[in-house]
Amino acid sequence: MAYAITRNCCNDASCVSVCPVNCIHPTPDEPEFGTTDMLYIDPAACIDCGACADACPVDAVFPVDRLRGPDTVFGDLNRDWFRDHPSDHAWGAPSFPRSLPAGADGTDGSGPLRVAIVGTGPSAGYTAQELLRSTGAEITMIDRLPVAGGLLRHGVAPDHQSTKRIADSFASVFHDPRLRMHLNVEVGTDLTHEELAAHHHAVVYAVGAAADRRLGIPGEDLPGSLPATTFVGWYNAEPTVPADAVQLSASRPSVSARLSAFAERAVIVGNGNVAVDIARILLTDPDRLATTDIADHALAELRRSRVREVVLLARRGPEQAAWTRSEFLALTRLPGVEVVVEDHPEVRAAIRAAAPDSQAALLAGLPLEPFDGDAAPRPGRRIVLRFLSAPTGLTSEDTEDAGGLGDPGSGRVTGVTVARTTLVGDRVEPTGETDTLRAGLVVRSIGHRGVPVPGLPFDEAAATVAHAGGRVVDPATGRPLPGAYVVGWAKRGPSGGIGANRACARETVDALLDDAAARALTAPTAGRKDFDRLVRRRRPDAVGLKELRALDQVERTRGEAEGRPRVKLATVPALLAAARRA
Repeated sequence: MAYAITRNCCNDASCVSVCPVNCIHPTPDEPEFGTTDMLYIDPAACIDCGACADACPVDAVFPVDRLRGPDTVFGDLNRDWFRDHPSDHAWGAPSFPRSLPAGADGTDGSGPLRVAIVGTGPSAGYTAQELLRSTGAEITMIDRLPVAGGLLRHGVAPDHQSTKRIADSFASVFHDPRLRMHLNVEVGTDLTHEELAAHHHAVVYAVGAAADRRLGIPGEDLPGSLPATTFVGWYNAEPTVPADAVQLSASRPSVSARLSAFAERAVIVGNGNVAVDIARILLTDPDRLATTDIADHALAELRRSRVREVVLLARRGPEQAAWTRSEFLALTRLPGVEVVVEDHPEVRAAIRAAAPDSQAALLAGLPLEPFDGDAAPRPGRRIVLRFLSAPTGLTSEDTEDAGGLGDPGSGRVTGVTVARTTLVGDRVEPTGETDTLRAGLVVRSIGHRGVPVPGLPFDEAAATVAHAGGRVVDPATGRPLPGAYVVGWAKRGPSGGIGANRACARETVDALLDDAAARALTAPTAGRKDFDRLVRRRRPDAVGLKELRALDQVERTRGEAEGRPRVKLATVPALLAAARRA
């Protein structure tokens, strides 16, 4: 029986390299790679060896006859991809890991290549992995938080535990004797780029895209209106997000009984995978979440939550939905939750005309129903997909007191005003129709945005570090800044999943190794021990690998007692206290 790849696919292509018959596509050397939601196994060519399942870092590959429940659809999805993308499974040209020639490990050949990596998330992990596998480099990893993992720890939803298993593949990297770790150290505050460069041949920035894109509408910052990064950090125990950042159960005596009823509705602006994650977490039975590593404070608030209807709001139509097929299909199979599409002539027409593998086709079979956002949610838990709707402002308690007129003031959010839109070619145009969706919680989930890194040039238009192929460049001249590199979302913008960072890291490491081989890197003026002393002097409470292991053990021990993978420590003081047990 053939194997199939399921929704947890991380796209890092570990499975591709071990398949003896080359039946997993798209491969990294094919043009579709990086553009698909997931990889696919051709059931007609699969020989049922199971090598891909063994290699998968996120446990996403299973025999088709063992797929159960919501995963049964993936047998058809794998098969249908090859119907639309036929392949003869011919082998491409072999590729081999890069390595440095003898004596090319610095500008003067004195000692091993020393590389600092700022960040400990997936792109940082893949970068360290590439360097350790192909060179004798010594690596220093630095993170502003006292715990490693980046988005693997603080971005992946808690009910996606198999996706988080990719962290296990980085465990051997973090424990390599050539790697040192300095956590709870912030570059730009505790250390400068110049100081990193003085102690290393090269510095690679893997700092992600920490900010949210803004809507730019009145009332966006009202209490009860949150960016997705805050909501996701809240349920993932990100230590800089307060435990009370999200309130799902608060009663508001100042609001009329009618408006209070709308605390049962949440509106999420956006329909990408992060929006889908938030909708799913809001409506999943808390008893199911109690077996995950969700933050304790988030689990307690979800148990008290009044939210039972979530509206996903999108400016464009169903064909332009940003979610991936696998995540959307899982959403439609959430136990005890109904998923409906707001009935609208353009939406109905798009679904009827949809090609079989299109985004709009995913909506076929879902109920099309009228939706009145000014009415209280009906009984039961449900998700409403509303397309062709652009938010124009948020209403608040102050607005309601003023009869719905004037500035939204500073009271808690009570709803979203929406302008109907239509698609004219690729343009979104207003139709002139408006209405209001009453809600007690509004989350904007329209994408991330990079922030400037102190000491590095920043491309404001792209919201990334200015670079060419991973080399940081001066935008005025286009010339590389010697020894400075960038990887991940800080390099390419907030696009692609975890596995996309593997190819991204390889490109950046290749650029770094080309420069090392060409002796274009400046030799450090101080040694590794000097850097360790500098960190201890600037940040006495820095966390090293030994302390990180102690912290990890504390969380896992607490988790074992509750039948969970781990119980996360949710504040910096708690994390540091656990680390000191080392």
